[in-house]
Amino acid sequence: MNATKALRQASAAQHRTPMIRFLGKRSPPETVDHAPHAHPASSTHNLPDSFASYRQNAQQHGPLGRKTFSPSGIGAIGGHAGSSLGPIEPAKGQYFDRSELPARFRAPPWSQAEIEAIETGGASMFA
Repeated sequence: MNATKALRQASAAQHRTPMIRFLGKRSPPETVDHAPHAHPASSTHNLPDSFASYRQNAQQHGPLGRKTFSPSGIGAIGGHAGSSLGPIEPAKGQYFDRSELPARFRAPPWSQAEIEAIETGGASMFA
């Protein structure tokens, strides 16, 4: 107990210097360019003329410029028979589901020790 008291008194007499150093107050730059510009990683390095022209070429799970519904039903969902869309078989080397993959790409089956470790929250590994 006396050793702790002596250490506390010695450290109180000595000025503590924190290891972290603060740089000071931050201030925003005086001028900021808000003009639109292309992203540095863009492939074309220029902005589109309009949002409509951008939508004509944009892709998000398929073309965005295409209409998906029309009142007449022609060219819309259900406008054509499914058989006219072509075969639904995957091309060679492509698979629709993980269960169709060759055995070497499948996950190995769980061992009894792994199942026990999961059920006990890992406690069985140290028992």
